[in-house]
Amino acid sequence: MSHLNETQRYTIYRMRRDKKTQTEIARAIGVSQATVSKELSRNADSSGKYSPAMAQLFADMAKERSHRGRKKLDEKMESFIRQKMERYQWSPEQIKGYCEANGLKMVSFERIYQLIRQDKREGGTLWTHCRHRLKHRKRYVGAGVAHIPDRVSIHSRPPEVEDRTEFGHFEMDLVQNGTEFILVLTERMTRFLLMEKLPHGKNADDVSRVAVKLLKSHKRHLRSITTDTGGEFAKHSLISKALGVQVYFTDPYSSWQKGTVENTNKLIRQYIPKHMDISGLSFNKLLSIQHKINYRPRKKFFFNSPAYLFYNFTR
Repeated sequence: MSHLNETQRYTIYRMRRDKKTQTEIARAIGVSQATVSKELSRNADSSGKYSPAMAQLFADMAKERSHRGRKKLDEKMESFIRQKMERYQWSPEQIKGYCEANGLKMVSFERIYQLIRQDKREGGTLWTHCRHRLKHRKRYVGAGVAHIPDRVSIHSRPPEVEDRTEFGHFEMDLVQNGTEFILVLTERMTRFLLMEKLPHGKNADDVSRVAVKLLKSHKRHLRSITTDTGGEFAKHSLISKALGVQVYFTDPYSSWQKGTVENTNKLIRQYIPKHMDISGLSFNKLLSIQHKINYRPRKKFFFNSPAYLFYNFTR
């Protein structure tokens, strides 16, 4: 595959927006159609949208990755794997990717999974630290619809929000355990997480107040917030007034339209399963969970963490 530059990537973005074919794009930037196809498939988000800014960021990161040969699992590697899994719940892919990005010796993530399965057969607990515990989970379906005055549809959002070509666009949701609720905010480009437990349950005034509290230190970087049509977000105007930011709403029963925060909720569930009583969950414990998720290396970012990307944009 040819190596594309930043100008070529933005040309791809503009021509895609103008409904040009991959063949036309390839001819315009002087590469093969296969190169364009691979570029789009590798750098599109879950909804199929292509972001040239993120594609270029990933390309720059890839240059820094070191390539090592096949390695044998030794005691030092196993100790590192156990530490990252037991203390921080890193996945095998995250462990392998982090080591590659930082020039550390490590076996393949498939070999790490072999270690986990072997450990389980021998009565160990490594498998309990895997996000899916070596199993698949059913997908959660979103909440209901409420009458929300003056709500602005997600279809009115600028294209740079959908395309992830601009930093500062957040998605908002709630995680519920019994009668307790946690407000969750995730930045779309970096997947950076902010969260806090609501003091009085699913209350619209509390939701707006806590949202402002979590975001006020990042106010100058804020561009928009997207959430669903749940009644808990009815006081969105308070958020807009305090932060100077537009709040957009998904279509009814369309949680996939805010897929970034939905996927973040699944990461939170590794630490806060649905059956867990969180009435006594402390602020510091919740902050610790947030820290672990934000500092996990992500395959999407060539095993850099959301925190690394987020703070590079905000510094």
